[in-house]
Amino acid sequence: MLILQITDTHIKLPGKLAYKRVDTASMLRACVGEVSKLDPKPDVIALTGDLVDLGRPEEYAHLKSILAPLKAPIYAIPGNHDERDAMREAFRAEGYLPDGGFLHYAVEDWPLRLIGLDTLIPMQGGGELCGERLDWLDMTLAQKPSVPTVVMMHHPPFPTAIQHMDKIGLKGREGFAAVMAKHPQVQAVLCGHLHRTIQAVVGGRRVTTCPSPAHQVALDLRPDGPSAFRLEPPGYMLHLWRDGALVSQDRKSTRLNSSHVSESRMPSSA
Repeated sequence: MLILQITDTHIKLPGKLAYKRVDTASMLRACVGEVSKLDPKPDVIALTGDLVDLGRPEEYAHLKSILAPLKAPIYAIPGNHDERDAMREAFRAEGYLPDGGFLHYAVEDWPLRLIGLDTLIPMQGGGELCGERLDWLDMTLAQKPSVPTVVMMHHPPFPTAIQHMDKIGLKGREGFAAVMAKHPQVQAVLCGHLHRTIQAVVGGRRVTTCPSPAHQVALDLRPDGPSAFRLEPPGYMLHLWRDGALVSQDRKSTRLNSSHVSESRMPSSA
C-alpha cells in the first residue's frame, strides 16, 4: 500500500497569492504533475490540513479542481486554516466524514487502517486534543488492536524548537502520548503544520511532519527566532506499507532548487 501525503497547500481563490507572495495554486499544480508520473501510483492520498487559506467554500472547490488529475481516493483532515462545515460539505461526496461534530473518521478498506483526527480550534493557530477527542481516539484504536494503523492529524504532538510554531502547537500532547503508548498497532502518526519534515517519537510511536508543496516554515531554532517562511524546494511524502513495515520518503520537487531559497515574514497563524 502506497500513501501519498500532501499538506499545507493553503489554496486561495483563483488569482490570489498567500502572504501576497506565494502562488500556492501553481505550486500544487506542479506537485500534482510530478505525482502523476509516479510508478507505482499512490493507492490513497492523505491531505493533512491547512488545505485552504481562509476556509471558504470557493477555495475548497479550487483545491479539488487542482487535485482532480489524481485518481486515488483522498482522505483529508482539517488544519487551523480550515473551516469544519465548509470542508465537510466539500468532501461530503467521498463519504468518510461525519455529518456533524469533529471531523474524525476511521477507514477500514486498506491494508493499513487510516484514522483521521481533528485538532482544529476555530479561529486559532494552535490545535487541541481535548478529553472528548482523546477518548474517541482511544476507543477507536481499541476496537481493532491487531490491525496496523496510521493516524493522521495536522498539529504535531511534540515541541519542535521552532519557537513561533510551538506557540501555536498542540494542547493535550501528554494525553495523546498516553493513548499512543497503549496501542502498539499504530505504525506512524502523519502530521502537517510545520511545512517541513521533522520527526520525533511520541508514546513509543513514530511521528513525522510533511513538507509543503508551497512555502516552508523557516528552520530557526533560536529562542527569539521570528515568524518566517522560506521558498525552499517544495515537497510531499510517500509512505510505503510492505511486508509488515512502513517506510517513509521525503520527496522534493524539481521545480525549485537551493539557489532560489529566500525568506519572508509570516503571520503567527502559519
